[in-house]
Amino acid sequence: MTWLMYLMLGAFAGTLAGLFGVGGGLIIVPVLIFSFKLQGIGGELVTHMAVGTSLATIMFTSLSAIQAHQSRKAIDWRLAALLSLGIVAGAWLGGMTADKLSGQHLQMLIGLFAWLMAAQMLFHLTPKGGTTLPGRPVQVAVGGVIGWASGIFGIGGGSLTVPFLSWCSIPMQRAVAVSAVCGFPIALVGALSYVVHGLRHQGLPAEAWGYVYLPAMIGISLASMPFARVGAILAHKLSARALRRAFAGFLILVGAKFLLFPG
Repeated sequence: MTWLMYLMLGAFAGTLAGLFGVGGGLIIVPVLIFSFKLQGIGGELVTHMAVGTSLATIMFTSLSAIQAHQSRKAIDWRLAALLSLGIVAGAWLGGMTADKLSGQHLQMLIGLFAWLMAAQMLFHLTPKGGTTLPGRPVQVAVGGVIGWASGIFGIGGGSLTVPFLSWCSIPMQRAVAVSAVCGFPIALVGALSYVVHGLRHQGLPAEAWGYVYLPAMIGISLASMPFARVGAILAHKLSARALRRAFAGFLILVGAKFLLFPG
């Protein structure tokens, strides 16, 4: 049942990754926290393990989403490269920041972020295009902020990258494609940061590599990669309005749990 749960979680997260340009972390992190606790895994560091494992799975999800978007010639590689320069430093710093937080405080931050993302989806708070892309130094700096926040919350950065690019008048499909590319360096560097900072802690499961729990990473990744391609295809064909509402409802519940009853 545990492996089946990881596979189902990976399928759902992968579809979200391709459909919305997010890495699925806002689904993966809370579900992993609950499943780890049910299995008696993690103790005080269960939240750190959920975030680190989420980032590790997003590495594979993003690769599949990148392939799907590239097949449609939707990726602006120059823009993705500039953002990624800042993302690399930011994602490492995000893992370092999370390591210094208690599990309870980290959960509360994730809960607050979940509510913010739910409000964005329900009230269509994505900024309208009205400006152009800033200069290269600012693009790199924005990438740093996105990478840092993504490293703390265990996400692929799409919920931050896509609104920024939309505000800069980048068409939505192109913004989603660039976000998918940026998800890989976020996940790779962020996961490495969680591995390095987690190795010094005692009491983690034998199957964990630092803060990354390998069985969950494998199970989720196996399902998320093919379903990320499905999501990317749907992003070019379907209206995601109903899915956004359902996703927002889930995030409201997650935020309520983590903010009101952390730990």
